[in-house]
Amino acid sequence: MHFVVDDHPGLRPPGFKHSLYACLVTPRPIGWMTTVSAAGVLNLAPFSFFNLIASDPLCCMYCVNGAHASGGPKDSLANVREVGEFVFNLCTAELGPQMNLTAANSPRDIDEMAAAGLEAAASIAVRPPRVKASPIALECKVFDIVDLPSSERTRNAMVMGRVEVVHIADEVVVDGMIDFERIRPLGRMGYNDYAVADELFTMVRPD
Repeated sequence: MHFVVDDHPGLRPPGFKHSLYACLVTPRPIGWMTTVSAAGVLNLAPFSFFNLIASDPLCCMYCVNGAHASGGPKDSLANVREVGEFVFNLCTAELGPQMNLTAANSPRDIDEMAAAGLEAAASIAVRPPRVKASPIALECKVFDIVDLPSSERTRNAMVMGRVEVVHIADEVVVDGMIDFERIRPLGRMGYNDYAVADELFTMVRPD
């Protein structure tokens, strides 16, 4: 089948029970982002529109869709506009339940990291802390925020940051390489479905 996107608002063509927007590219890494407001209120939220976008210098991005339940931009967008910094925390299968808790629409004065029972660890180069239990964290400084095409239903923006500091837990490094089986990273599939990367195989790229 095929369908023209503009003919089906909400990406729900005939025969589908739910929107397809989160199911068309899978699995997707989860951008579990720590930000802090100018007043010092901590926010931790997951984004499945996230990835690295450059290697030299190392840069990453995440996209914020929609608005805060109380109106205005979500904290993860408002905070980086105020402070200009964020931290990516890699989400593992073990941390999945806590990550899910931080997806709640919480009041602006709630510290989602504390509410999820997670311990914070101080960053080196940026104000937002990292999730101490996450095996990999990237401290980032924002270099651009781009307003994306939006609709009457949702506002979209892309936050791009340059990575200043990389944290890697010693216990996930084996023979000079990151051991993905020790990390068991969590990926977003779509709907309420997730996948754990714990069954790996190797393919050598051609020259």
